[in-house]
Amino acid sequence: MRAAFVRGLSAAARQDPRVMLLTSDLGFKIFDEFAGEFPGRFLNVGVAESNMIGVAAGLALDGMRPFAYSIAPFATLRCLEQIRNDVCYHQAAVTIVGVGGGYSYGPNGPTHHSLEDIAVMRALPNMTVLCPGDPVEVEQAVGAAAAHGLPVYLRIGRAGDPVVHRGSVRFEIGRALTVRDGRDCTLVSTGNILPLAVETSDRLRANSIACRVLSMHTVKPLDEAALRACAEETRALFTIEEHSRIGGLGSAIAEWSAMNRVPGPLCLFGAEDRFASTTGSQAYLRGLNGLTVERVSESIAAKLAGAVSC
Repeated sequence: MRAAFVRGLSAAARQDPRVMLLTSDLGFKIFDEFAGEFPGRFLNVGVAESNMIGVAAGLALDGMRPFAYSIAPFATLRCLEQIRNDVCYHQAAVTIVGVGGGYSYGPNGPTHHSLEDIAVMRALPNMTVLCPGDPVEVEQAVGAAAAHGLPVYLRIGRAGDPVVHRGSVRFEIGRALTVRDGRDCTLVSTGNILPLAVETSDRLRANSIACRVLSMHTVKPLDEAALRACAEETRALFTIEEHSRIGGLGSAIAEWSAMNRVPGPLCLFGAEDRFASTTGSQAYLRGLNGLTVERVSESIAAKLAGAVSC
């Protein structure tokens, strides 16, 4: 996803001279071509995320469209006050890029795991939250964020995230993408766990369960029309995210469901409400939280059969 981000950012910068990139001492080699092609539009502020957000806000208020890039927990939690007061309060057109969402930096331990960022960012007024599902979505999300003109949190994976969309997609902020169709249930995914959602759907289909898959790449604002259609046309909604079950996509949809009295069961798949007590790969840590194709598909099948409740 990082490579897709750079491609998208370079394309946006060619079209809009206001686009620039700030980083907090990250991206060695990754951003060399961008810095060379756009001199004066790349700034490394050093290990100073709060300062980076303040600088980005100032640039945005002076007419620029800055992207502020760091590892997800550092780009959000370390400088939350600056995001809230400098960016969101002033509705500054800053895109905060959190790389390595979820357990992407698994071996680095809980300090580098990002399981609260969606919850925190979506709670901020004027903030749009984008969590694209694969490199194709990332590349287009960058252009959408650059044109948005308001604060954006763009949460991406790291490296090696598989491509789900084999053709072009029409990425629009607030409009989910239907990746698989089906009428037995809907699996709503956000972020780089989308490939797992697609594999789960394929496994369920082999067992005669037609599972629709939505890539809900925009967590705020939600695609309410798509959710309502899924609630009316399928038997149940399931959400899956590499984020705490508290405050993320599942919580956002549960709040929307309750406020709009949308019928039908809603079940949430996500990380447990705890810090990881062991370190390991992203796949290993997903497994400890039940975020595997086998566990999710078995759980969905059991819930649809009425064997267990949400």
